[in-house]
Amino acid sequence: MKRRSSSLIPELPEPPRRKRGLSEEERALWESVAKQVKPLRKRHRVAKSSIASAEANSKITPKPAATPKHVVRIVLPSKPEPPPLAPIGRRERSHLSRGRKEIDARLDLHGMTQTRAHRALFGFLQRAHHDGLTFVLIITGKGKMGAESERGVLRRQVPQWLGLPEFRSLVVGFEEAHIGHGGEGALYVRVRRSRL
Repeated sequence: MKRRSSSLIPELPEPPRRKRGLSEEERALWESVAKQVKPLRKRHRVAKSSIASAEANSKITPKPAATPKHVVRIVLPSKPEPPPLAPIGRRERSHLSRGRKEIDARLDLHGMTQTRAHRALFGFLQRAHHDGLTFVLIITGKGKMGAESERGVLRRQVPQWLGLPEFRSLVVGFEEAHIGHGGEGALYVRVRRSRL
């Protein structure tokens, strides 16, 4: 079903009405009510009726509302930006590839969609961070080369995800794994220590 376009121009809202001033009777009533109320803080109150009569006698146009001299701005503390990623040191990478340093946990993302892999990676890194693990291995797979170059999506996406702020709070750095651990299809990831 097609919608008909309306050629009518919507009417503009009416301009706001000016606030009318209080009559002398209304002002006197307000003053009597205001005198009966006990203020929360003690503050010297200037009688408005004396100001109004002084203005009427001098026939001066009323001044616009005074703006406060000191403007207080409340600035909420922002979350500190997580530090940038740092590469894994050459010595640590060498120890990992030779088996001198233990890989604490592994995550295989083969066959997962991007959404599922993203969720799995984030949950895995949160658990590793919480458990105090140091090095983990993320297996993305190499993807197929050639005509179907779009097949290595996770191989390209995971390093980009690890650079996002929510991952940087969990990860110190990452590097391509040694050929014995998967080479181009895997990453060594150093997990950030949790602060107690």
